[in-house]
Amino acid sequence: MRLTISLKLLPTPEQAESLRLTMTRFNAACNAISERAFTLKTASHVRLHRECYYRIRAEFRLSAQMAVRAIGKVSEVYKRDKTRQHQFRPDGAMTLDNRLLSYKRLDHISILTLQGRQTMAFVCGPYHQARLSRIKGEADLIERDEKFFLLQTVELPEPPPIETTEFLGVDLGIVNLATTSDGETLSGKTVKSLRHRHHRLRKKLQAKGTKSAKRLLKKRRRKETSFQRDVNHCLSKRLVTTAQRTGRGIALEELTGIRSRIRASRPQRRVQHGWAFRQLREFLVYKARLAGVPIVLVDPRNTSRTCPACGHCEKANRPTQSRFSCVSCRFSGDADHIAAVNIGRAAVNRPDVDAPPRSESQTPSLAAG
Repeated sequence: MRLTISLKLLPTPEQAESLRLTMTRFNAACNAISERAFTLKTASHVRLHRECYYRIRAEFRLSAQMAVRAIGKVSEVYKRDKTRQHQFRPDGAMTLDNRLLSYKRLDHISILTLQGRQTMAFVCGPYHQARLSRIKGEADLIERDEKFFLLQTVELPEPPPIETTEFLGVDLGIVNLATTSDGETLSGKTVKSLRHRHHRLRKKLQAKGTKSAKRLLKKRRRKETSFQRDVNHCLSKRLVTTAQRTGRGIALEELTGIRSRIRASRPQRRVQHGWAFRQLREFLVYKARLAGVPIVLVDPRNTSRTCPACGHCEKANRPTQSRFSCVSCRFSGDADHIAAVNIGRAAVNRPDVDAPPRSESQTPSLAAG
């Protein structure tokens, strides 16, 4: 299984300027190749190489392998979409392979720039460092907040899924991000209050509209993204650990296309769409695969309206957002918990349905743990 880890580089000021100049020249070359690719309506790496290689090397003074990687980057983009001409930002990612990048010891790299090879230190946590021996494939050099990072692909062994007939049902919701069939509620009031606080601050800055307000908005957007990512990593790790410890799989609702299937008012849309639930599910899937925990996706229809005691299903069973009360047998309880129980039971009837396989373009990132 391929994953992406993030390594923070520690260049000197001169090395940082060299990296920045190399990335700018690399992306300028990508724009020139992109113009040619759009004119020819082609995504063929071979044809683009024949059309652009010598001109790119002469015009932008790139090394042979930098030119090859620039052509490869453009080719991959046009394989996904040939309908428009793609533009590459000057600070866009630079693709590196083992001819442009090599690892020296456990904390240094050697990277080819326009000024020649540069050796510089990098730092990462023990979790990432343990995976450096499994480097496989290319890396991306990016600049974020005037700091340089390597997004390195690694390949980890994937254990076979455990054989089980029991599943931990997980209901992803608005008030509580996740509720399990064991009755455990994860990230409720605290996360909700922080989300509302972020929204109020963002709304206030947007209304102000000054340059300083826009700079702060950009900074806060990164902060909110980092906050969501950290919470999703912690949630997914906790759920997978619980399932692995108890010898169960994990059952989730299949929510693909949910935004196009539901109608909601503007305040409801902000709450429903204000959290990265797709990211949370992706984290759950790859962590479960690494732990050998099977993932099952079930039909979400009526999971919160069906009584787990008598099986009666009716809209009136859900009198409020948080409460379930069966009109047939009078069984009642927390609505999210009951939905999670129904999700877990539905998975037992179809244990052969695993989460969809990931493509190479969807390689998950371990940047936040």
